[in-house]
Amino acid sequence: MKEVDVLILGSGPAGNTAAIYCSRAGLKPVVLAGLKMPGGSLTNTTDIENFPGFPEGIDGSELIDRQQEQAKKFGAVYEFDEVESVDFSGSKKILKTQMKEEYSASAVVIATGSLYKLLGAKGETEFAGRGVSYCATCDGFFFKGREVVVVGGGDTAFEEALYLANICSSVKLVHRREEFRASKIMVERAKKHNNIEFILNTVVEEILGEDELVNRVRLLDIKTGATREMQTAAVFVAIGSLPQTGFLGTALEKDDQGYIKLNNLNSQATNIPGAFAAGDCTDPTFRQAIIAAGAGARAGIEAERYLLD
Repeated sequence: MKEVDVLILGSGPAGNTAAIYCSRAGLKPVVLAGLKMPGGSLTNTTDIENFPGFPEGIDGSELIDRQQEQAKKFGAVYEFDEVESVDFSGSKKILKTQMKEEYSASAVVIATGSLYKLLGAKGETEFAGRGVSYCATCDGFFFKGREVVVVGGGDTAFEEALYLANICSSVKLVHRREEFRASKIMVERAKKHNNIEFILNTVVEEILGEDELVNRVRLLDIKTGATREMQTAAVFVAIGSLPQTGFLGTALEKDDQGYIKLNNLNSQATNIPGAFAAGDCTDPTFRQAIIAAGAGARAGIEAERYLLD
């Protein structure tokens, strides 16, 4: 069994920032960077323009690499592995990994992120980052003054549509039913906006493009079976996300969607002493790299203070 002061799960902005703070405090953290997607979903983002300090923008993979190099500079160790099961019943946190390693940690920072739910439409993965987006706040500016499509019927979809309606020439909100899961007030706001049009009882069958960029979608009317193509510069998929917390089982308190519950708004502590969480695995609302990084800093500081106490 490997004994460590702090074990950090995840190598996105939250995990990397926690590693920087813990390593500068002399805790020699070990970061389990993951196996399927080291660095998290940000590594699939080609151009980030809203992370402070990079006025010209920065590639997502480069931003993650820089953060990790900074953490390593102060002594953080990165391993390509991820946790399979945990036992948080004792003062030492016991974690077993997919690579058959076993860790005993005095403190743990969980920053395993979340994954956006995919439409499953043809062309979706091919055009990801080239007109297919899962975050209007992140990518909406690239389509200023252009026609876009939002897919979904919950609050997230309506939030995306309302945000985009203020910067794009028009927003088509495509939903597979006539009724929405979104709150009544969100639906009313969208209906009152001149730039938002509803396309109901319809699914996106295929996302199409030219020169590696999206320029249209093929829609299927699920009532009539009729298909048609529609011009669009982008497709914003807003059908929810899945926090990567299944490996925790019942070791920590989670909400009904699987997001880790925090003790309060001013802390990254969970219901288990010595277990902290940060980033998108705790945040179903904002899902922004800068917010995850800030939460990672808090988690790192709290882990240090916990060990001192």
